[in-house]
Amino acid sequence: MALQGKKLINDPDDVVTEFIEGLVETYPGLQYLDGFPQIKVVIRADVVRGAYEKVAVISGGGSGHEPAHAGFVGPGMLTAAVSGDVFASPPVDSILAAIRAVTGPMGCLLIVKNYTGDRLNFGLAAEQAKSEGYKIEMVIVGDDCALPPPRGIAGRRGLAGTILVHKVAGAAADAGLSLADVAAEAKHASEVVGTMGVALSVCTLPGQVTSDRLGPKQMELGLGIHGEPGVAVVDLQPVDIVVEHILKQILSQETQYLPITRGSNAVLLINGLGATPIMELMIATRKAVPELQLEYGIAVDRVYTGSLMTSLDMAGFSITIMKSDENILQRLDAPTKAPAWPVGSEGNRPPAKFPVPVPPSPSMKDDEILTQPQELSTQGCILEAAIEAGAKEIINIKDSLNEWDSKVGDGDCGTTMYRGATAILEDMKKRYPMNDAAGTINEIGATIRRVMGGTSGILYDILCKAAYASLKQNTIVTANEWADALEASVAAVSKYGGASEGYRTMLDALIPASTILKQRLKAGDDPVTAFIASSEAASAGAESTKQMQAKAGRSSYISPDLLASIPDPGAMAAAAWYGAAAMAVRKKLQGSQS
Repeated sequence: MALQGKKLINDPDDVVTEFIEGLVETYPGLQYLDGFPQIKVVIRADVVRGAYEKVAVISGGGSGHEPAHAGFVGPGMLTAAVSGDVFASPPVDSILAAIRAVTGPMGCLLIVKNYTGDRLNFGLAAEQAKSEGYKIEMVIVGDDCALPPPRGIAGRRGLAGTILVHKVAGAAADAGLSLADVAAEAKHASEVVGTMGVALSVCTLPGQVTSDRLGPKQMELGLGIHGEPGVAVVDLQPVDIVVEHILKQILSQETQYLPITRGSNAVLLINGLGATPIMELMIATRKAVPELQLEYGIAVDRVYTGSLMTSLDMAGFSITIMKSDENILQRLDAPTKAPAWPVGSEGNRPPAKFPVPVPPSPSMKDDEILTQPQELSTQGCILEAAIEAGAKEIINIKDSLNEWDSKVGDGDCGTTMYRGATAILEDMKKRYPMNDAAGTINEIGATIRRVMGGTSGILYDILCKAAYASLKQNTIVTANEWADALEASVAAVSKYGGASEGYRTMLDALIPASTILKQRLKAGDDPVTAFIASSEAASAGAESTKQMQAKAGRSSYISPDLLASIPDPGAMAAAAWYGAAAMAVRKKLQGSQS
């Protein structure tokens, strides 16, 4: 069943004008013509009507592609942008208003995406402007590479490659070139650029229902920027495979959409379609660059990643490739104050980037990485068994931790703890000096710091560092010294994390454990019995978090009603590894005594 799309808007009919009002409030260099709601035109605030001494560059089209086109108005790019309603070509009167507002004696270049409505409306406006005495040229951009070569008059659709044409033309105009030369550079750029997109969802127009055309495990190749169907609906694939397919289509020698061959140079644009996180766009970029270089022998001169020409809230991205030469690179690198143009991408990029070596940790230099001693001491064997058991228990409860955390946090507690546990199991084979308890605890902290992100990682690192500081003076560690180390660790986590018992955190397991361990040892219990009793206290403390109101961490932002009956994942994790370690120590000692 189709559902009404959720939008943070007022009246759906006012979204374009209200967008423009917000845009010019944000950027002092932009202004709009006083013609709402019929005329929706953004212009450079520094351009005086009839007095602009360079070629004016105007583009536009239907709205819904923001930041295009209005976000690319500024010195070095567009002089004005004309907006239609969402996905509707702007009317002729709006285009004429833009031409009259910014065109001076040098004339005006219109850059138009290849859609019938845009071609007709911009074309009619151009003819009317010429009849009024304005010098006008028009360049049409059709960079779509998804569909087979068209046989009719429609031609290829205009997509994100248009933004690169804007930049080339805007820089040429800013350099003072004539209208004929600016138009020639824009036309050349439009002939050497190709784009293809992939979408995971169809966009939802303001006030309209959300389309269910794509299933939850489907994606669409070659989808247009207005939601029009693409070339194929296929099963969802990993992004590396998607990138490979798109590049193969753009660079196809059968269609010959682009005059690019092995040995050519190119510019790459990874463009988000509106609802794609920058993380996913960067993952696509990291695949596309080496694919172009290694598989196609194409040198990548510039890389631009971001959402430049969108389709409202469409999830997906497009890849644009433009054949580059010295002049195109000069235009792309030229300065601009257009607010949406990606900064920081200009300048020559190396053919390959190599990571900078990580400075060595003072805790364990590379030449000190240990090979496991031939024989572990009794204490070393017990410590090894406890660490292994604790790590394996965390691995076993990964899904439960994530499930709890999805209800009270961000859903990744199990995954984060799992990363730490698997890394500990790996590192203990080659790095940990098991016969040195303090050194081993210190190295566990180093492992956690390396692989565990977020608050959990740093708190466990603090816990290990405090324990190391307490234990490092002792060659043979007694039960009382272990108890002192646990107490010092708990105090350090409380000091730096700001929580204490009753705050619904990992300390609700570790504080009772520390208290009972000290009490039972002081009462004369043997160490194993005291350890088991303290693990039971840890488990009870973790379970008690079901009735607690959170006072620390992400859970503190959640309504107490939603926390009821759900334990704190951090406390459950701490109780789990602590309890598993206690059981392993008991089993190890019982086995050695039998």
